[in-house]
Amino acid sequence: MLEIFLAHPGGPFWKNKDAGIWSIPKGEFDNEEPLEAAIREFREETGATIQGEFIPLLPVKQKGGKTIFAFAVEGDINAEKIASNKFEIEWPPHSGRKEEFPEMDRAEWFSVVEARKKIIPAQAALIDQLEQSLQ
Repeated sequence: MLEIFLAHPGGPFWKNKDAGIWSIPKGEFDNEEPLEAAIREFREETGATIQGEFIPLLPVKQKGGKTIFAFAVEGDINAEKIASNKFEIEWPPHSGRKEEFPEMDRAEWFSVVEARKKIIPAQAALIDQLEQSLQ
């Protein structure tokens, strides 16, 4: 059975949100090849190293204009043991206090049906592409 690995964004804004906000581990890149960036970002956001036969998927554009380059790979990551990099923001707002939060606060493996409910809407096309590539 095909399962999809998704991560939930960390920080106070996302704390009580669920459907439509989970994401593939991803991030920004400039002077790297997309696959190199994907492997690096996965490690930064989960603490896990991935390797294997990567399947390139067509880029998708999110609502905010960010283009996502994605790759699928078979793996066995323990979602309960992710260790994400951190970011710092002023929290609570206008308090003058800085708080540190994980970029991704948790991850899970989902069935295709459940992943479609959880994932950022624009990224659902990546699930469609993966299913098509495996037929």
